[in-house]
Amino acid sequence: MPLYRVTIKRSMTTNGIRLEQGMNVDVTTPTTTNPVSVNGGVLVKEAFARIYGIDLSPIWLSAKTAMEVVKIN
Repeated sequence: MPLYRVTIKRSMTTNGIRLEQGMNVDVTTPTTTNPVSVNGGVLVKEAFARIYGIDLSPIWLSAKTAMEVVKIN
C-alpha cells in the first residue's frame, strides 16, 4: 500500500479555517492514485482531522489547491 505525504504549500484562511504552510499528514492508500483526488479526498480529510483537529470538508475545493502530494513509498 503506497504512502503519501500531503503538505500545505502556502498559508491560507477560508471560512475561518486557517491552514499554515508546512502542515503535513502521511496517508496510506489502498490504490496507487493521488489521495487528494480519489474519493473526494476522504483519507486526507480524516488525517487532518485526526492530527490537527481541522475539518477540511467546508473548504475542500480551495484547500486542495494549496496541497502538495509526494509519494514516499
